[in-house]
Amino acid sequence: MTSYLNKENIARSRNGVEYHPLIPFLPTNAKVLFLGSFPPQRKRWCMDFYYPNFINDHWRIEGAVFFGDRHHFVDEEEKRFKLTDIIAFCQEKGLAFFDTSTAVRRLQDNASDKFLEVVEPTDIQALIVQLPQLRTIVTTGEKATETLCTTMKISSLPKVNTFVPVPDTYNQAGEQLVLYRLPSSSRAYPLAFEKKVEAYRQMFEQML
Repeated sequence: MTSYLNKENIARSRNGVEYHPLIPFLPTNAKVLFLGSFPPQRKRWCMDFYYPNFINDHWRIEGAVFFGDRHHFVDEEEKRFKLTDIIAFCQEKGLAFFDTSTAVRRLQDNASDKFLEVVEPTDIQALIVQLPQLRTIVTTGEKATETLCTTMKISSLPKVNTFVPVPDTYNQAGEQLVLYRLPSSSRAYPLAFEKKVEAYRQMFEQML
């Protein structure tokens, strides 16, 4: 299987600055691009891909939305996600992934967005040009939304479960891209799992 680790970035992370440890996952048929803030520390990973923390519910939400089974992508015995199945699924559905920051500094030794300092925001336009069918950029947390709005010159943050147009940004068919804000899949976000599933379901029904 292709490795999505960016070994060059991992090697140059030093002096308190972390460079993004994954390469962008950009299927050419992608219509939806998920942009988080930044991956958690490696000690929290159960796989070398996006949303790698086993207690983050992103892949459980997608399992519930598309297969009616929150455990569809979960290997409970090994306490990890089924990476091969996830990659095939995302390629089939046209789901792309990266983050809004390519370099950060953790102000505390944890995975909280609250204590992430953005050192280098991602060049979002460089991702968009590789995705000719892209319709929607999805953020799943306040930090990611704030960073993207600053980068893309969006004047106000959309509320959760709403979307706004991205100024002067279009796909190859001439459709204007939108920024869709979803609730975080982190268990720290105070919303019931079933309500998160319904929010994600509504986004996919509109945007895929």
